[in-house]
Amino acid sequence: MPTSFTVVPVEAQGPAERHGERPQEEEDDDRDRGAGDGIAKENSPFINNAEVDKGNMYEGKNMALFEEEMDSNPMVSSLLNKLANYTNLTQGVVEHEADEDSKRKEIKVPRMGTFIGVYLPCLQNILGVILFLRLTWIVGTAGVLESFIIVFMCCACTMLTAISMSAIATNGVVPAGGSYYMISRSLGPEFGGAVGLCFYLGTTFAGAMYILGTIEILLTYISPSAAIFKAEEVGGETEAMLNNMRVYGTCIIILMAIVVFVGVKYVNKLALVFLACVILSIIAIYAGVIKTAFDPPDFPICLLGNRTLSKRSFDVCAKFTESNNETRTTTLWRLFCDSSSLNATCDDYFNLNNVTEIQGIPGITSGVLIDNLWSTYSEKGSIVEKKDQPSVAGSEDTKMGGLPYVFTDIMTYFTMLVGIYFPSVTGIMAGSNRSGDLKDAQKSIPTGTILAISTTSFIYLSCIVLFGACIEGVILRDKFGEAVNGNLVVGTLAWPSPWVIVIGSFFSTCGAGLQSLTGAPRLLQAIARDGIVPFIQVFGHGKANGEPTWALLLTAGICEIGILIASLDSVAPILSMFFLMCYMFVNLACAVQTLLRTPNWRPRFKYYHWTLSFLGMSLCLALMFICSWYYALVAMLIAGCIYKYIEYRGAEKEWGDGIRGLSLNAARYALLRVEDGPPHTKNWRPQLLVLLNLDSEQLVKHPRLLSFTSQLKAGKGLTIVGSVLQGIYLDKCTETQKAEENVKALMGVEKTKGFCQIVVSPNYRDGISYLIQSAGLGGMKHNTVLMAWPQSWKQTENHFSWKNFVDAVRETTAAQQALLVAKNIDLFPTNQERFTEGNIDVWWIVHDGGMLMLLPFLLRQHKVWRKCKMRIFTVAQMDDNSIQMKKDLQMFLYHLRLNAEVEVVEMFENDISAFTYEKTLMMEQRSQMLKQMQLSKNEREREAQLIHDRNTASHSAPAAKASMAAAAPEKVQMTWTKEKFVAEKHKNKDSNASGFKDIFNMKPEWGNLNQSNVRRMHTAVKLNGVVLNKSQHAQLVLLNMPGPPKNRKGDENYMEFLEVLTEGLDRVLLVRGSGREVITIYS
Repeated sequence: MPTSFTVVPVEAQGPAERHGERPQEEEDDDRDRGAGDGIAKENSPFINNAEVDKGNMYEGKNMALFEEEMDSNPMVSSLLNKLANYTNLTQGVVEHEADEDSKRKEIKVPRMGTFIGVYLPCLQNILGVILFLRLTWIVGTAGVLESFIIVFMCCACTMLTAISMSAIATNGVVPAGGSYYMISRSLGPEFGGAVGLCFYLGTTFAGAMYILGTIEILLTYISPSAAIFKAEEVGGETEAMLNNMRVYGTCIIILMAIVVFVGVKYVNKLALVFLACVILSIIAIYAGVIKTAFDPPDFPICLLGNRTLSKRSFDVCAKFTESNNETRTTTLWRLFCDSSSLNATCDDYFNLNNVTEIQGIPGITSGVLIDNLWSTYSEKGSIVEKKDQPSVAGSEDTKMGGLPYVFTDIMTYFTMLVGIYFPSVTGIMAGSNRSGDLKDAQKSIPTGTILAISTTSFIYLSCIVLFGACIEGVILRDKFGEAVNGNLVVGTLAWPSPWVIVIGSFFSTCGAGLQSLTGAPRLLQAIARDGIVPFIQVFGHGKANGEPTWALLLTAGICEIGILIASLDSVAPILSMFFLMCYMFVNLACAVQTLLRTPNWRPRFKYYHWTLSFLGMSLCLALMFICSWYYALVAMLIAGCIYKYIEYRGAEKEWGDGIRGLSLNAARYALLRVEDGPPHTKNWRPQLLVLLNLDSEQLVKHPRLLSFTSQLKAGKGLTIVGSVLQGIYLDKCTETQKAEENVKALMGVEKTKGFCQIVVSPNYRDGISYLIQSAGLGGMKHNTVLMAWPQSWKQTENHFSWKNFVDAVRETTAAQQALLVAKNIDLFPTNQERFTEGNIDVWWIVHDGGMLMLLPFLLRQHKVWRKCKMRIFTVAQMDDNSIQMKKDLQMFLYHLRLNAEVEVVEMFENDISAFTYEKTLMMEQRSQMLKQMQLSKNEREREAQLIHDRNTASHSAPAAKASMAAAAPEKVQMTWTKEKFVAEKHKNKDSNASGFKDIFNMKPEWGNLNQSNVRRMHTAVKLNGVVLNKSQHAQLVLLNMPGPPKNRKGDENYMEFLEVLTEGLDRVLLVRGSGREVITIYS
């Protein structure tokens, strides 16, 4: 149903307000109010951060309801205005993300369209040295059919990559940086850095290949006399040529580096000239092909039998000539015979075969295409022979060296030709690299790139068929044109002259080399300025105008490595690897983004599908191993090392990349799988919730707790580091962020891999309860809580008081979670310390599911505890057979595959000592006094200390005596007998009866003590004495932690019992099991 709108002007402002004058009251209100609610202005990555005149921006009352949010949430009209004025950054400038917070300079809007900005640069980069120098040789060696397969595979690879690249390039604005920007923002900094550096190396080696092509054209076809090194012996031509390449290549690379350093703008201006050379050369080839249909060029080839002869050494293609009825031998005769006379001794093959001359370019209508359909691979040093030509074999002993045959310089096979050819289809990124200079990059990049690939693919495929249809096979296999007087083979086909191709290819390879030396340093500079690879950050600097000076020097140095290799056929597969790896990851990026269906994935280019990207990725990987499996492994190793280096040392960047989305999807899938049920006992490991205390500055009080966590976990399983801030969340936002930053920083220092969770709660007890209940997600929840013993629990102002601690113990039990309490945590070792000897003592008093046995095993996996020995102590009661207990325990540990010493300690029953009564009395008096007296904190402390001092002074003598008795070595017997037990019991009664009788007479208040407390204190004192006797010098003592009393009135007494139980021990870990078995003897 159509709706009509009527715009009605609203008189919302008074005259004063319309003239920009504001009442004094409003200005005062503004001063009081400040800028909104103190929310910092958001920086949008796609909006220019131009300063806006806020004075008259939001005048009026129409939007008064939103006026406090204007600083953080601009009006739609302002947003659209900024978007309309947005321009891309030009190449070589810091990417927009790094420049968000500074005011941008005014940038002139670029006006380059699809044809000039994308199509022609791609055409220039794709067509080049391989087309002119190697394509005819590839056709002759592989045959028309296999060459067609090679070219089709490579072109299909680049076309599929271009489709993926078009989808990525049209999914938002692509600033300067091209392929590196697309990959890094789609796959994350690790992949982006690794592939970006590989792409940089590929571009650099491409520069070396173009320079080698330039020198080959110069020394082979333009001016062979310019060679510095000459072949001094037979067969030394190849080595001399390589040395010439190295010398000339080094000179040219220095010259080109100087040109690039002095003026890049001149290189860019000459680009069109170089492109014109390429296009004219290709037109000349097609014109020559057409001409061969009715007037083939005259390029005769000399054959001896079926062997091709090099015409560099002779002029006349005959053994002898007749002049004035006189037979004279030719230069060719003298090359095969020992003298010029007709009776000379000649090469056996020369004598048996005739010299014939055939046309090198018979023309497109000659039917030579049938002969060139099939491959003719050969070994290194073999003679180029014409198939189906009559030949008589000579003796096998004849030496070929020195004879004017055309030899193959390298061994040829299908996969090697793929590696040599593939660089000729690279260059498809040229358009995306110029994205900052395009008027409409999202339209131009897909259209221009795909059109350029289609054009060049047609040129390559048609050239293969036309070369095979026009040129004789032996000429095609003659790489350097020796059979046609040293002419460039493709030049012999061109019209009007071979020099068109020679000069055109020379300038095009020069231009391509300059373009590589211009583009590669900028790519390295973009990677360096991103800051993801620390060791290359120096290459982000340059001249004042942004030119990458240091990156240019490094590029020239790496390019020199390619020059020293000196063989174009050896350099080509190297850069093929790097380009193929880059293209593979472009396809991977598109496939990942498409499959994840992230909300931000909305490309304007719609003709893509994840199957095409996956096919392109598979084809790239296959081509890598087809070209050269060992180069492929080396390239992948380099990329893998860079990836791991960035992951380990690189700066953390959040670019909303696809790998992060993939990780989230994988995590979701895994969490749903884990949710099915609790883990099997064999898979159980402590998944820790570490409860930290923070001081007033939000710093961690006990950093060693995180050290102990990393020693216990060694990066395995789940670790959640939690803490509680007291207050209201709205008031504590800043403190929460600060606390989280501090905790994460400490986790990084202590190498604790896990998650941080800060909870704000009105009181500490509830905050801890929230963490215990809700930390984790789904099946990834903690099953063990690790906390530090509250050392100052007797001080009432301590936030983490004993009440909070006891409640935490109760709640972990209720949640069926294990509990670890580290006492004297500040004495625990750091991750840098190493114990060279000592014991980890386990006091196994009650069965806790095996936690006590499992923890020392996990600790000893870490370097800190590795050399410590494990000892297990267990306590035998009066009715136990200690010998059998020890045997059973040893067998149990054997089945558990744990190495530990076993000792059974027998505790005989004796009367409760005076020291125990004294301890209990002090405990109950202190507790009662604090409950009755409503005093201030300081008064309570003073009162508690006074009670403690009075009791200590009045009973120091019997207490000291009792403590000495308790600390005396416990009597250990291997087994109890009835006689021993009765004798021991009477002995203790006789020795202590009179003393205790007197003590009770002296202290009648002892009789009023809670007998349950007395018994508990007796157990704590006795156990403490036994443990001190055996484990006082142990590096770590693990003890069963008794549970808190069911009656909450005894909570403070519970703390006292634990204090007495662990008194005198340096490092103690109190362990309370979760109620389930965590260790098993079964496999």
